[in-house]
Amino acid sequence: MAVDVLFSGGAVFTGSGQPLDGMAVAVSDGRITAVVPEAEAHDLAGPQTRRVDLAGALLSPGFQDAHVHAVGGGVELLQCNLTESESAEEAVATIAAYAEANPDEAWILGGGWSMEHYPGGTPTRQLIDAVVPDRPVFLMNRDHHGAWANTAAIRLAGIDAGTADPADGRIEREADGTPAGTFHEGAAELFSHVKPGITPELAYRGLLRAQEALLGLGITGWQDALIGDEGPVTGALPAYLRAVDKGTLKVHVVGAQWWSRGAGLEQVAGMLAARDERIATGSADRFGLGTVKIMVDGVAENYTAAMLEPYRDAHGHDTHNHGISFVDPELMREAVVQLDAAGMQVHFHALGDRAVRDALDAVGAARAANGPSDNRHHLAHLQVVSEADTSRFAEVDAVANIQALWAAHEEQLDSLTLPFLQEGAEARQYPFGELKERGARLAAGSDWPVSSADPLAAIAVAVNRTTPDYDAPPLGGAHQRLDLETALAAYTSGSAYVNHRDHDTGSVREGYLANLVVIEPNPFAIPRERLFEARAVSTWVEGEEVFRAE
Repeated sequence: MAVDVLFSGGAVFTGSGQPLDGMAVAVSDGRITAVVPEAEAHDLAGPQTRRVDLAGALLSPGFQDAHVHAVGGGVELLQCNLTESESAEEAVATIAAYAEANPDEAWILGGGWSMEHYPGGTPTRQLIDAVVPDRPVFLMNRDHHGAWANTAAIRLAGIDAGTADPADGRIEREADGTPAGTFHEGAAELFSHVKPGITPELAYRGLLRAQEALLGLGITGWQDALIGDEGPVTGALPAYLRAVDKGTLKVHVVGAQWWSRGAGLEQVAGMLAARDERIATGSADRFGLGTVKIMVDGVAENYTAAMLEPYRDAHGHDTHNHGISFVDPELMREAVVQLDAAGMQVHFHALGDRAVRDALDAVGAARAANGPSDNRHHLAHLQVVSEADTSRFAEVDAVANIQALWAAHEEQLDSLTLPFLQEGAEARQYPFGELKERGARLAAGSDWPVSSADPLAAIAVAVNRTTPDYDAPPLGGAHQRLDLETALAAYTSGSAYVNHRDHDTGSVREGYLANLVVIEPNPFAIPRERLFEARAVSTWVEGEEVFRAE
């Protein structure tokens, strides 16, 4: 019987190693049915076969994003979106234009502003007041660890000079203690009682908008790193369930249930019940809840990432601030032991070196208590990792979930982060090469909408450790670069492994789902410095082309 689709005329990356040349890939009924020399492919085709001439492009397994906030990213695309603003002036102009175009919205909501556009990374309320004085405005920053609000929003929330900083956050203040307009980490939650939430309809529309955007980047599956009723993204679970029921979720998704840092071990039972309820529906293969997300710490640019050594002040002197551990390390170990024993995967946000160590300790405690498992725990972000800990990933069988787009010098890192870390910290930034060398298994994700979701842009940075628009040496040293096949594998077979989908996705192999991406130009055929030119030109899900570049 003739196959449905036949790819030929280009190299094939199978999910690991160097790509294959001179091979054709056949697809029938949504699955890969053959990977054969092109000379043998003629016999597989018939009059109804769709022949795809790659014309020198690369055929690869579809990308899988191991750490993304799809619903939140999609919602932000539908709200006041500041991600394209390249200065404070552009951001303010965008806010003004959005407010004018949406006169009936009681609150102006959205996000995506960049800290490096403002002195000290902290924009003021007066900047928004100048263009929107009469309606509350609340906008998350690019990394979603801080918010920018105008005076109207601050007043509505009842926040003033007498409002104390929450335990898990900080209010930027003017000289007399009045809130200045920037609210870090948990301080952003001080608006939750007055700020409109994400409606079910908006969350659903956001999910579909996100799916469209991610498919356009060659992403055919992901792990959503925040499924819960806390934090900047709420309403994700009903949106996914609705999409599953309506058949509009085209990709496979693992949902990471949010660990509430204000509660304790009593959460475990409910999480297990939610997982089991999804399994009982028979559709957990499309959207499952077998993962728990623990936010161990914050981010370095607002000094909330948990560090072994203290942050320095603007004069280079040590402070008493080591960042914030959002979950008590002892409680976290007990939680991970229980979750691991129950067959749950744990997904850690671990950015500072102390957070990484605490997370590895928790995984190690689970291994010691429960023995080896196939739960595939993983640590995301890994901005600063002690040299003493890079070998521990392999020792405790924890996956390094990298966000490689961040692993290069850029303005925010160089002006708001590195000057406030200890001497020598630059050498410990995103030590991907060292992790690989010491046996860590790698997966990859974007953390979109914190930054671009484009896997090929992230792969280009992983291989170069530089970006074309910022003149600087490779971050951390050239030895922290990854080779192209390793970086590409992290985003395909590596993330498929983390998502427990390596049995049928993440590789170009007979019997696997035909979740594929065509990449042009072939990244293996161009110099390393030109990798930033590569883009996804065609995306396929279960044998159906769901995106084609114009």
